[in-house]
Amino acid sequence: MLDAATQDLIARHPLGFVATVGADGAPSLAPKGTFLVLDDSRIAFGHIRSAGTLANLGRNPAVSVNFIDVFRRKGAEVKGRAEVLEGDSMATLLPQWRAVWGDLADRIKAIVVIEVGYVRPLTTPPYDDGATEEEMVALYKAKFAEMYP
Repeated sequence: MLDAATQDLIARHPLGFVATVGADGAPSLAPKGTFLVLDDSRIAFGHIRSAGTLANLGRNPAVSVNFIDVFRRKGAEVKGRAEVLEGDSMATLLPQWRAVWGDLADRIKAIVVIEVGYVRPLTTPPYDDGATEEEMVALYKAKFAEMYP
């Protein structure tokens, strides 16, 4: 089940790093930037440039996705099983992507729905030492400001 904090994380940071298993048995990782929460047990992304990911899921529907708030240095790992919806089977979901991403939704060729089986919070080690979210955000705002003045 996706708790409210994980749902909020995905809504605010819809870039998920999707791990699948390739034909050779090796792990494959691909970023997908169109994630939406469908309900408390399902998330999904729109397939625009996901041919390798879809091929991997066709052989093995097991998937793990990481979502990260880079300023708070917190996130979530979501594991589950994926189902690829195409054509008419995705038509009822597509308006949700159009509402969020407008015309980009016209490029979606399929929707990958992930039935959530497991959610694990992710944090960085400074939290173990007592760092606060406010301190982490301030630190990473400063780091990003140096990189992108």
